[in-house]
Amino acid sequence: MKRLLLPIAAMSMLTLAGCANTSGYSGDVYSGNQAKTGQSVTYGTIVAVRPVQIQADSRAGGLLGSGGGAIIGGLLGNQVGGGSGRQLATVAGALGGAVAGTAAEDATNRVNALEMEIRRDDGTDIVVVQRADRQFQAGQRVRLIGSGANMSVAPY
Repeated sequence: MKRLLLPIAAMSMLTLAGCANTSGYSGDVYSGNQAKTGQSVTYGTIVAVRPVQIQADSRAGGLLGSGGGAIIGGLLGNQVGGGSGRQLATVAGALGGAVAGTAAEDATNRVNALEMEIRRDDGTDIVVVQRADRQFQAGQRVRLIGSGANMSVAPY
């Protein structure tokens, strides 16, 4: 019974590893400190658009993916062989599981996004990357809302 509960607990941890909040990468979501503040607005035309991915930060710093993977890998490795061979298989399983768990967590925390090069009406060019939750295309007029790290692109 104990052998069954540990893999279930580890799988639950791996499931939670993909819980990074990625809504902040959207042009339609404002953070609390942006609400009720004045935002500057400039206008421009999209020159180029290309699909990219944003690697969201893990809330647990990658520990859930690697830790959960190590536990599952160690448990699976412990099922192989006997004596010192079992110990080696447990260690190898834990190491392989940690690597696989980290890769799984990283893949889960990726967000599809758009990199948009925009020529402002004053002639300067700017590049903004935001979540791909709207359709944008070259030649489209847009509003640039905010400045610096708090800039988002919205249709005009």
